[in-house]
Amino acid sequence: MPIDLALYQPDIAANTGTLLRLGACLGVRVHLIHPAGFAITDRNLARAGMDYLDKASLVEHRSFEAFEAWRAAENRRLVLLTTKASQSAYEAGFLAGDMLMLGRESAGVPNDVAARADLRLRIPMREGLRSLNVAVAGAMVLGEALRQTGGFTRLADGFMSTP
Repeated sequence: MPIDLALYQPDIAANTGTLLRLGACLGVRVHLIHPAGFAITDRNLARAGMDYLDKASLVEHRSFEAFEAWRAAENRRLVLLTTKASQSAYEAGFLAGDMLMLGRESAGVPNDVAARADLRLRIPMREGLRSLNVAVAGAMVLGEALRQTGGFTRLADGFMSTP
């Protein structure tokens, strides 16, 4: 089962477009949990998503509750990337089928959503600095998760295609 990326109520269309482009290039499905802070249209996503949007696999969930029902039915582990975590993303062991969740650019995720995560991870940074851009953070940790689970090998072998 492949690694997927989940965007919790994203605020910025450009970051969502960038993550959809990343998903298209790496064969990773992107789940968008509504409500978003912008209309999900090709026009809003095109600047960062460029001509990759038609190659991206986007699944929209009307709410976090709907996403959680889907996740439970699929038996997927939820891995939250958060500045509030104590464990480094580079000390974690990723599993095939993990769902990597990124919070809102403006506020992350609420405490009750964070509590539902099976694993909470952070990216180590210099003291006194708050956070990275959500798309950059997502790319960094997704890359590590794919490395650990053989995702890049499957891409190199031509095995992985857009789900």
